Amino acid sequence: MQLSSPTLPVGAFAYSQGLESAIEAGMITNRETLATWLKDSLTFSLKNVDLPLFSRLYKSWEESDTDTDTKAVLSWNQNLFAQRETKELRDEDHQLGLALARLLDDLGIEQAKALRKEKQLCFLTLFTLAAVEWKIEVEQAANGFIWSWLDNQIAAAIKLVPLGQTDGQRVLSELLPIIPEIVKQGLSVEDEEIGASLPMMAILSSQHETQYSRLFRS
Repeated sequence: MQLSSPTLPVGAFAYSQGLESAIEAGMITNRETLATWLKDSLTFSLKNVDLPLFSRLYKSWEESDTDTDTKAVLSWNQNLFAQRETKELRDEDHQLGLALARLLDDLGIEQAKALRKEKQLCFLTLFTLAAVEWKIEVEQAANGFIWSWLDNQIAAAIKLVPLGQTDGQRVLSELLPIIPEIVKQGLSVEDEEIGASLPMMAILSSQHETQYSRLFRS
């Protein structure tokens, strides 16, 4: 619960992951269109990229023999970083990963210290490290990660659409039941099946870098 909390001090609240541009472009205007956008992201992106690599990062941390044995971890970290389709998404992943590395280092997780020097760090690399260190089972940890992502997206939409708090909770209630199955499928994806592209999200993320008026970081 601590790891998945919106109050985890990593700065996730500062990013919208293309959502702000989608709203600016008129693609998301209400509860229904927001739910469709988030469901597509879960089904076509997180299920085929983030969750399979979550599983591999988690296993690599489990099999790491020493605090400095991070070769397999960094290999999967680079795979995940390469899947981020825009500079904005890469910068976000690195900044969140770096913030979590600092936090875990301060909390006494030794492996996080060396990762603070990495130039292309992913948030999931540190999230899975914390899950292994705190003995959180992989499927439970993955459910927590997806819930945290969804909660942040809905919080952003409430500010941007704008959307009422009740409508935000309705979207959350609509999507929560599909998370366990998406997690189950995502964790079982084979190596050769890892990868997905959301072209419109990539375009909108690129446009967000120069969007005239922004609430969220680019």
